[in-house]
Amino acid sequence: MNDASLAFPFRVVAAGLTDIGRIRQHNEDTVLLRNDLNLFMVADGAGGHEAGNVASALAVTTVAHYFEETAQRHEESPLFDSFGLPMSVRRLSSALHRANKEVLEVAVASNRHKGMGTTIVVAWLEPRTCLLHVGHVGDSRCYRLRGRHLEALTQDHSLINEVLEMRPDLDDTVLSKLPRHVVTRALGMGESIRTTLRSYELAPGDKYLLCSDGLHGLVPDHQIAEALAIERTPEEQARLLIEMAKEAGSRDNIAALVIECEPLPEILLQPRKSSYGDHSSPDLLGEAADDAPEIVLLDQTDDDAPAMVPAQTGTPSIRNALVGFIGPMRPHKKG
Repeated sequence: MNDASLAFPFRVVAAGLTDIGRIRQHNEDTVLLRNDLNLFMVADGAGGHEAGNVASALAVTTVAHYFEETAQRHEESPLFDSFGLPMSVRRLSSALHRANKEVLEVAVASNRHKGMGTTIVVAWLEPRTCLLHVGHVGDSRCYRLRGRHLEALTQDHSLINEVLEMRPDLDDTVLSKLPRHVVTRALGMGESIRTTLRSYELAPGDKYLLCSDGLHGLVPDHQIAEALAIERTPEEQARLLIEMAKEAGSRDNIAALVIECEPLPEILLQPRKSSYGDHSSPDLLGEAADDAPEIVLLDQTDDDAPAMVPAQTGTPSIRNALVGFIGPMRPHKKG
C-alpha cells in the first residue's frame, strides 16, 4: 500500500495490482503508482510475444518521466495559459503524446516489437487545485465511487461506441457481425493520437478505480461498487476485484488500481472550492474573431485546408494557421 498525501484536505492512499489471468501466457497489463507526483496509471498492452508488456510499461514510464521533467515548470506556471486553456490539462495531454511517440519509435525500430501498442488511463490528483485530471486512450477505465454512487469517468474508445456515435441507425443484423471488444485508439498505432481528458473536483471520501478491460469486461458495475464500498484497504479492494474477475471467467490479464481520498478528522467533509472557479478566458483573438468561421470541418475536405462554414469566411492568416495545424495529422497523398 502507498500513502500519497501532500497538500490535500484528505489523506490519499493507493494500491494497484495486476494478474496474468487464467489463460494468457504473458501479462501485458502494467500499473504504476507515483505517490510523489500524485500520478496513477493503468496500461493494457497488445502485440503478444512480450511486445504488449513492453508497450504498456514504456507508456506509463514515459508519462511519469514527463511529469518529473516538468514538475518545477508546472509549479511556477499560471493555472491557465494566455488563451484560457488549463495548463494542467495541456501538461497531461503532452505526456500522453510523448508516450505515444516513445512506443511508436520502439515499435518501428524493432522487428520483435513491430505492431505493438497499448491503451492507457491516467489519474493525476493536483494539490493546488484539488482536482482530479483523467486522461485516457483506448478502453482502460477510470471509475469514481462517491457515497454509494459509482460513475464511469471515461468512455471507451471502442468500435461499438464509434458506431453508436457515427451510425446509430445501423441495422442490428450488421451490428451483430461487428467485433464488440475492439478499441479504435491506442498508443503506438500512429504518429498522432486523440486523447480524451476531463477534470473533476476531489472530495474526502472519494474512491477511484483504474482498471483494464480484463476487469470491467467481466465484473458488472454494481459489483464493482459493492467491492469498493467494503471497508478494506485499497490493496485489499484491488485484490478482491481481481479475484472477482477471475471467478467470472476473465480470459484476459487483469489490472486494478484503487485510490482512496481518506477523510481527515479535523477536516469538514466537503470539497474545497476549485481554483478554476472564477476564471474567465481572455479574448486574444483580436480583429480576426470577426472574420473567423463559425464551423471548421477538420475531416471533410479534398485538400490540405479544412472546410469552413460559412465558406468564404476566414482571413488568410486563419486559413494558414489551420493548414499548419491539420496538415501534419493528414496521411500523405500518393503521387
